[in-house]
Amino acid sequence: MAEIVYALCALTSLACAVLLWRGYSRTGTRLLFWSSLCFAGLTINNVMLVLDRVILPAPAFATWRLLAALAGISLLLYGLIQDE
Repeated sequence: MAEIVYALCALTSLACAVLLWRGYSRTGTRLLFWSSLCFAGLTINNVMLVLDRVILPAPAFATWRLLAALAGISLLLYGLIQDE
């Protein structure tokens, strides 16, 4: 059951990234751009979570997973500071 939840989280964050990118390409609002990059990083994080927990049970991707999440959140934080 946990595998399904991990996969659904990855798909949800991918859908958010795509929808935010579409909104940015239509309106040009820079906050949508930074938000889409953040969710792209979170998508990578969730895909690595599926790989780490389901496919390769050894904790090989734990550090890389956290770095991808940190990069996504950092991009959003940079965008929030820059656009102010």
